[in-house]
Amino acid sequence: KSVGCRMIGTVSTQKKAELAMENGCEFTINYKEEIISEKVMEITKNKGVPVVYDGVGKDTFDESIKSLSTRGLMVSFGQSSGMVEKIDMHKTFNPKSLFYTRPSLMGYTLNREELTNCSNKLFEKMKNKEVRPNIYKKFKLEEAKEAHVTLQSRESSGSIILQP
Repeated sequence: KSVGCRMIGTVSTQKKAELAMENGCEFTINYKEEIISEKVMEITKNKGVPVVYDGVGKDTFDESIKSLSTRGLMVSFGQSSGMVEKIDMHKTFNPKSLFYTRPSLMGYTLNREELTNCSNKLFEKMKNKEVRPNIYKKFKLEEAKEAHVTLQSRESSGSIILQP
C-alpha cells in the first residue's frame, strides 16, 4: 500500500482479517470459507489482479493462479501450508502468459550495499509510518522450541522474535 497498490488480503481467521484491514487491505478473503478466485474476480470485475504474493503455499497456490490477470505475476515466497507439489508449467502458466518467481531475502541482499539499501528503504517507510512493525510475540532464546511450535501452528500473525 505504501507504494500505491490496492490490496486484497487472504486470511484464515477473522482475527487475521481484522489485522489485514488495519494494515492497509481494502478487502479480505477467508480462504477457509470462500473461494479466492471467485471473490477476486468479483472485486476486480472479472479482470483479476496483476500480482499475487502467496506466502501460504499448497492451500492457496491454484486459487492464486486463477486470480491473476493476463500476464500476471505469481510471487510464491512461503509454504506455511506445505510445499506446492508438481506443477505442469504449460497448463498452469501458458493460458494467461503468466510470470512466476520464488524469491528469497538472500537473493535480494547479495552484498552489504544491497542489504543497506533495502534496510534503509524499509526503515524510512517505518519512520514515516507507511509500514508498521507487527510483532506477535517475543521468546527468550531458550524458548526457541516453543517459538517454532507457535510458528508452525499458523496461529501467529506477525513476527516472532528470539531474544538472547
